[in-house]
Amino acid sequence: MPTMPKSLFWTRTDTAGTEHALFDDSQGLTARGTLTAVDPIPYTCRYHLTTDPEWASSRLDVEAEGAGWLRSVRLERAVDRWRVTTAEQGDLDAALRAAGHPSAGLPGTDDPDRLAEARDVDLGGAALFNALPVHRLGLTRATAGSPHRIDVAWVLVPSLTVVPAEQVYTPLGPDRVRFTSDTFTAEIDLDGEGYVTRYPGLAERVDPR
Repeated sequence: MPTMPKSLFWTRTDTAGTEHALFDDSQGLTARGTLTAVDPIPYTCRYHLTTDPEWASSRLDVEAEGAGWLRSVRLERAVDRWRVTTAEQGDLDAALRAAGHPSAGLPGTDDPDRLAEARDVDLGGAALFNALPVHRLGLTRATAGSPHRIDVAWVLVPSLTVVPAEQVYTPLGPDRVRFTSDTFTAEIDLDGEGYVTRYPGLAERVDPR
């Protein structure tokens, strides 16, 4: 496994948790990362992301694990559709019910064709993934106030259920975008390379001292 030349670290602001991403963005993006969170039950989530040179997502492998359960999902772009494969050990739904939460349902999707329009993938709780449309659409250089509507394959965590979602990114200048999905809106601060520094309600970046 090759080493990665760059590293970013975020702390969650919506719950106790973190994200650490290692990546290479010299030709598109290749990234490996780890998420931890305590809600709805404690879990660790590992991901491996690959895009093409234009930053369109081509493959995402995700593994989520907690006490008594382990799930994985793989999304692979193949011409005009996504292939989605899953695996599960143990029983996440039982762990959720024992903690007083509703069941999560199955990982993956029963209809990959619903994801056909997605050029980007998104992973719940992971700030790195906002960089995908920012880079692919050149939003740090785009006209401020001009909305860009995109379709994404959204991987929910910890269930790893994959759902189609419509998102809107509106550049507000070289270092900020407005993110909208359904009824949720946040103004996200970016660094000079287009990576999240502050995502209200989700995460803030922590730089080495």
